[in-house]
Amino acid sequence: MRFRFCGDLDCPDWVLAEIATLSKITSVKMKLLCNQVLADLLGGSIDYDKVNKITSDAKYETGDVKASIACLSFILSSAGKYGVDSEALSNELQQLGLPKEHSTSLCKSYGDKLVSLQEEFRRQSLQLSSVEAVEWRVDYVLSSSHLKDVCESCVQLRLAIRNKDTQNLEHLSFTLTADKFRVFLHGNTTLSILDKNIFDKLAFVMWYRDVNCLCKNNQKLYSVSLIKPALSLSSNQT
Repeated sequence: MRFRFCGDLDCPDWVLAEIATLSKITSVKMKLLCNQVLADLLGGSIDYDKVNKITSDAKYETGDVKASIACLSFILSSAGKYGVDSEALSNELQQLGLPKEHSTSLCKSYGDKLVSLQEEFRRQSLQLSSVEAVEWRVDYVLSSSHLKDVCESCVQLRLAIRNKDTQNLEHLSFTLTADKFRVFLHGNTTLSILDKNIFDKLAFVMWYRDVNCLCKNNQKLYSVSLIKPALSLSSNQT
């Protein structure tokens, strides 16, 4: 049988085994135990002294306490992950053999914290590093020590990247040819995270260079360059 809180899969055997253990405590203490597990899922911690008092009447052993907490943690986190509402979760738990009063108490605590639980899961989910700033420059290479005639433009990029795990700002520098830059700009859907205004200006400079950006005048090479945020003309001796 498939259950929504298990992602439309069969319920794990170990969870089925612990349903009987959870049935030994009263519905009131079930709610108190759920509150402890929810606090742990929301970034807090479990007060095991309180847990031992809650489960003392049922004569839980240490293994039973740990298994009950693991079972509740699985049920609550999986239900929140798959967006199962309280009523549907209660019905499914009753189908697994959990008494109605216990299911109602569990789902009452779950329903009160569902929004907070899902927000916490989103916060803990995988996140990519974000680009904070972009610096770039367009160069035109006439020749090099390896090739006499190069006559090729290239783009120097320097990205300031915010690491999501450490929150540190890291810098990444690299060089692209004109063709690779066009692929980078137009053929990569992940560029939505970058500053589109800057890259639009950079694309214009590349186009302007293709038309009439570079010229030789008195053996001087003029090239358009931009180091955020100002656009300027720079002159370099050839």
